[in-house]
Amino acid sequence: MKIDCEYRVKEDIGFIIEAEGINKLELSESTGISRATLDAIEKKGTASKAVCEKLYSYIYDQNYRLNSVKEELIKEKYGNVLFHGSKYGLSEVTVFGSRDNCDFGNGFYLGQTYNQALSFVCEYDTASVYSFRCSFDGLKIVEFDCSLDWMLAICFFRGTIKEYAESSMVQKIIKKIKDADVVIAPIADNKMFYVMSQFAEGEINADVALHSLSASSLGLQYIIKTERALKKCVPIEKYYLSDPEREDCRKALVERGYEIDTKLKLAKREFKEGLYIEELLQ
Repeated sequence: MKIDCEYRVKEDIGFIIEAEGINKLELSESTGISRATLDAIEKKGTASKAVCEKLYSYIYDQNYRLNSVKEELIKEKYGNVLFHGSKYGLSEVTVFGSRDNCDFGNGFYLGQTYNQALSFVCEYDTASVYSFRCSFDGLKIVEFDCSLDWMLAICFFRGTIKEYAESSMVQKIIKKIKDADVVIAPIADNKMFYVMSQFAEGEINADVALHSLSASSLGLQYIIKTERALKKCVPIEKYYLSDPEREDCRKALVERGYEIDTKLKLAKREFKEGLYIEELLQ
């Protein structure tokens, strides 16, 4: 599937001019973008990465949270909107050969919010976030909550429970996923997966792991597993991630890591009698 949405630079320039009550000359002086370049953007609607960085860093530094607020507006307009963070940008999307060895295996991964998508790619200066209008009517959907099945599925696809791969419980879960068009499940970032890894290695029991993870929810992810499901996702917009926005996101993730560490320690105190992985899957 081709992705034909791009940064809406022209519209965003119009927004900041109106919001700040300035003209193009004043915007040029504030951003370091030449007036000729601003005129060219007005005609063509596109800009280089260097120009985008100057513009969107300026917008962010003026305390406008343009990208995250756009999320609210497009959800009001379209209803079911999902977001995808891409490290290097998208020109074509496929569900095959993408995101292997991650959470639920091959698939096109989308999240409920802009900030979810941003958090997965904020380390990359070539990254972008995309929004999609999605409708999954008529598709086979498999849903997980924050449960043992969810945790085992992620551990399986991330390769940490190979010795239990033939377990009947694990195989039942994997079949359900492979038969689905779309999987909907709680997001598990790398910090949450660290907790799951301790469970997979027999260091903590299932109750400790699940109570730590349920208290650390990032919302839901939607994994598109088939091409017919992918066709029901229509791109809306591509969002430029400026350096200051990505830096703020990185700081927030550090704080989140501290919270998960604390939750894990508290859960270890509270839930000492739960079952370990070898007891569940033997």
